Amino acid sequence: MRRQDWAFLGAVVGVVAALVALLGGATTWAAACGSVVIIAALAARRWSRTEPGPMSHGLSWVLRFPRGPHSPKHLIQILEPVQGERILEVGPGIGIHAIPVAKSIAPTGRLDALDVQPAMIRDLNARAELEGVSNVVGACGDATKLSFPDATFDAIFLITVLGEIPDQDAALAELRRAIKPSGRLVVGEMLIDPDFMGLGRLRERARRVGFVLERKQGPWAAYLARFRPG
Repeated sequence: MRRQDWAFLGAVVGVVAALVALLGGATTWAAACGSVVIIAALAARRWSRTEPGPMSHGLSWVLRFPRGPHSPKHLIQILEPVQGERILEVGPGIGIHAIPVAKSIAPTGRLDALDVQPAMIRDLNARAELEGVSNVVGACGDATKLSFPDATFDAIFLITVLGEIPDQDAALAELRRAIKPSGRLVVGEMLIDPDFMGLGRLRERARRVGFVLERKQGPWAAYLARFRPG
């Protein structure tokens, strides 16, 4: 795993330990655990900024946690998928969002899912087969070098993924190339993710490659932002 993954895991363990200490009345231990959480979280954020990369497959179990404002239901509300569309997800992980979106555009629509880790694609394909979803096409690839023709997709989405891409500007430019003029791009970011990107920074980067912010959904610390080609 990346060292930021270990730091993130340490922060999670620290939170659990602090809660247990508080429930047991051990406030000193709770404060100590809280300090560990802060240090681990800051280290994870710093390393994620200086050494961006995909979350290790060894941490894929965290993707099963409740997503709150990033739940598939909330994503579908802002993405507005339509039956028959062709949609791309970058960084699908184990398919928490890919499967519901694929179902929403079935039977004639297609969801392409692109991930740099073969193990994630294997998990996604297994999940799709288990749920009887046949319109998901998983493939390994790099978001900065898409193999799709110009204006291929009706919609594209990335959930807590953009900050993991080393060259985020190149990735956004490729997404702009691959999306239809009438398409929409949805980017989700969450503060607890070491790779978190604030909305202001994201909006400026998207603007530079030709995307215009349409609307935001959710709180600033766990938002979904929808863009259109400008």
